[in-house]
Amino acid sequence: MRVPAVIMRGGTSKGLFFHERDLPADPDAADRFILAAYGSPDPYRRQIDGLGGATSTTSKVAVIGDGGPHGVDVTYHFGQVSIDEPLIDRRGNCGNMSSAVGPFAVDEGLVEATDPVTVVRFLNVNTGKVIVAHVATRDGRFDPVGELAIPGIPGTGSPVRLDYLEPGGAVTGALLPTGRQTDVLDVPLGAVEVSLVDASNPLVFVRFEDVGLTGTEQPEEIDADADMLATLETIRAAAGVRMGVAADLAGAARTPSVPKLALVGGSRDYLRIDGVPVAAGEAGVRAVMMSMGRVHRSYPLTGAICTAVATQLPDTVAARANRPDAGGVTLIGHPSGVLEMQASPRLADDVWTVDSVSAYRTARRLMEGWALVPEEAAQVAQP
Repeated sequence: MRVPAVIMRGGTSKGLFFHERDLPADPDAADRFILAAYGSPDPYRRQIDGLGGATSTTSKVAVIGDGGPHGVDVTYHFGQVSIDEPLIDRRGNCGNMSSAVGPFAVDEGLVEATDPVTVVRFLNVNTGKVIVAHVATRDGRFDPVGELAIPGIPGTGSPVRLDYLEPGGAVTGALLPTGRQTDVLDVPLGAVEVSLVDASNPLVFVRFEDVGLTGTEQPEEIDADADMLATLETIRAAAGVRMGVAADLAGAARTPSVPKLALVGGSRDYLRIDGVPVAAGEAGVRAVMMSMGRVHRSYPLTGAICTAVATQLPDTVAARANRPDAGGVTLIGHPSGVLEMQASPRLADDVWTVDSVSAYRTARRLMEGWALVPEEAAQVAQP
């Protein structure tokens, strides 16, 4: 069995892009094909018999459909493909992969280019939210050449501006799912104060110090600590239940990408993953995000959106850690560098809301061709 596919890099992630029309109409059959195409599940966590990259940032899939019925240009359905389980988690969105949707739509002829910048409106099926991409185009095609540098990505590219419209309550229906800026979770570690915020994706914010970390650890140090990973997962799962995205802890375990967990603290001196020092004054908040049970080597864009919003909400764990800048700007010091975000939540009728959050990423089309899957493999890799 073979299906046309494109490998796209979007921000600090990459994955296969499929047209919805090319996949089996039956959702279970489509999932079986996608899992087999990625080489999942692989008990050795290498995805050696597929196109997956064996990390959370390189095991992502995007399915692009007709946006006409929804009043947009295209639809975009994101999936986090598990490496070692027959599972595709679609509870939330990936902001980095979102940055490749506009370029893909232009190059595939789904949107007519209007040089030098083409606007692509798309619906993220996962969250029901509309995202507007501003894409550089030349001669009717996406132009990836530019001068924008993104931490965690070698080289530069043309800026893809993403406007996330009304990102609050993307999964839970409320910017503050519990109605509070802080909550206390009772976990085996003890009572842990957290903030539960849902903007583009739901996140649980936890202080480094409250779980015994300094905030200067390298990702591999945390990943090598099985007890720490277990502690963070218990907090994430408990937060999922408290936020209402899972009925119980077992259900939360089955949705490892929602909510995500972010460790935050005051800005401090630390080393990027490439060994380059980052001074405390370069960032407003130090933050590390977990992704599929491991430390993310940069910072997911939907996580950055939620973090930017959380730092501007009074009295959240993230806001207390942040050194505020003027104009709602948040400087996030993460493992690959410093990311600038801007968000301005407002209080309306005693409810916190946010109209939009904008971010800049780069993207590139890496490969186009066919994803090949043996018929028997597509039958075996069942979710």
